[in-house]
Amino acid sequence: MTESRKKSETVPSKVYFMNFRAHKTSQSKVKKVEQIFKKAGFESLFSNRDLTAVKLHFGERGNDGYINPVYVRAVMDCIKNTGALPFATDTNTLYEGYRKNAVEHIETAILHGFNYSVLGTPVIIADGLKGDNEVLVDVNLNKFKTVKIARDIEEADAMVVLTHFKGHMLSGFGGALKNLAMGCASVAGKWEQHSSSRPEVDQEKCTKCGACIKACPAQSIVMEKDGARILRKTCLSCGHCMICPRDAVFFDWKDVPDFVDRMIEYAYGAVKNKKGKVCYISFVMNVTPDCDCTPWSDSPIVPDIGILASTDPVALDQACLDLVNKCVGFSDSNLRKNHKAGEDKFKGVFENTDGARQLEYAEKLGMGTRKYELIE
Repeated sequence: MTESRKKSETVPSKVYFMNFRAHKTSQSKVKKVEQIFKKAGFESLFSNRDLTAVKLHFGERGNDGYINPVYVRAVMDCIKNTGALPFATDTNTLYEGYRKNAVEHIETAILHGFNYSVLGTPVIIADGLKGDNEVLVDVNLNKFKTVKIARDIEEADAMVVLTHFKGHMLSGFGGALKNLAMGCASVAGKWEQHSSSRPEVDQEKCTKCGACIKACPAQSIVMEKDGARILRKTCLSCGHCMICPRDAVFFDWKDVPDFVDRMIEYAYGAVKNKKGKVCYISFVMNVTPDCDCTPWSDSPIVPDIGILASTDPVALDQACLDLVNKCVGFSDSNLRKNHKAGEDKFKGVFENTDGARQLEYAEKLGMGTRKYELIE
């Protein structure tokens, strides 16, 4: 059977969608979270006393684009009603900030409202105190033979992946797949994913102002006679140095496809041991151009859309992307072009990245299908 015929015969995955229109109490966003959890049939995925990782992003300090903890509480209650034992979790960051270690990470989570009194569940940083509590998972793929997954996520019986859908400078957009890849990896695993892409300095444009040095969280930039120089051995590829007022710092975009492939192979490893025990809910609201790892939240590029859910992360990300692209973009946002309905919004922000690559590779690895049936 030819590859094209195989693709045409793929059964579409079901993606459930609830928009944000509301006219009464039963249509509040909290109620919509509960309803979509049940309509998607997620209750059947959990067994009594399943230790269930609820993977989300607590947001870097200064950022407010993360999922409202009140919505997360609704998910926790739904899981607990099945007899399973949920816990809120994320992993420590590669870059310096307020989520570099478990102590400051939990403090940040509490500051943003992710605490026991709100969630009704514990908050556990899955890769331990310093980000090195990991398990090597065999994947035997093109970039990696093994991947480094946070131990408490790997050892959980089930997982619910809650994602704030938004833009990302390297992957095009940050959806469920990226949440699995970066979010479930230990610090060393994050380094492996980023190791192929590095920013560089155009010495002719550099005015030696030092803005990049101040912005670098890894102290990986030094000022030399000809201008700033990035130390590749310690560079985190976080992109903070691109704050340069002269645009002297740039990415070698030819390396980005390699980064995306590495990311998807990590996503594959994150769920390898949880067949039939993972579900995904994505919030397409506050669709900011940047990841929630930035210590700020830029204005959204499109209107709020709704909540989507599926057991297929590929179909879910594709549906979220399609709904975003159907919108008319905000002209006063960081959307530089592609404002019209049907145009690729994230390419309107980061023209050198292509979010479709992560979907294509994940589909190729058998993580899901880009074909979906949207059930509203």
